[in-house]
Order: sequence, then C-alpha cells, then structure tokens
Amino acid sequence: MQKQLILLGTKGCHLCEDAERLLQELNLPYQYLDIIDDEKLLQHYEISIPVLLFASTDNTNELCWPFNTEMISHWLMHNE
Repeated sequence: MQKQLILLGTKGCHLCEDAERLLQELNLPYQYLDIIDDEKLLQHYEISIPVLLFASTDNTNELCWPFNTEMISHWLMHNE
C-alpha cells in the first residue's frame, strides 16, 4: 500500500506552485494542504514551505524546500 503524499503550502506562494509542478512532472498523486487553515501547521511550517511529507506519520521525515524532481524521487525511494 502506497503512503499518501502531502504537500504543505499556501496560496500565493510561488515556491509552492513550483513544488506542485514538480510533483505533476513526476505524475505523483498528492494532497495539498494549505497551512493557513491550521494554526498548528502555520506555526510549525510558516517559514519552511513548501514541505513534502506522508500522511499518518510522525512527520519527522520531511522534504523541505528547496528540492527538485531528482531529490523527490530519492526521498521517496528511501521512505517506502
């Protein structure tokens, strides 16, 4: 079973848009969570978005910006 990939970001963030394009280039299914909708996420990730992580984990293994498609693939391989 594949883990659900989550992209944390917020509207108007050009880096978050770049991260979405990278995930689309890799044809990776993901859920986008806007940190502005969650005070806890906002406090934790406000200056580090975009961030990739998996749902239902302790989020100790995150991929924070800057990243590219090669880095995403490598990170995913080591987190299966």
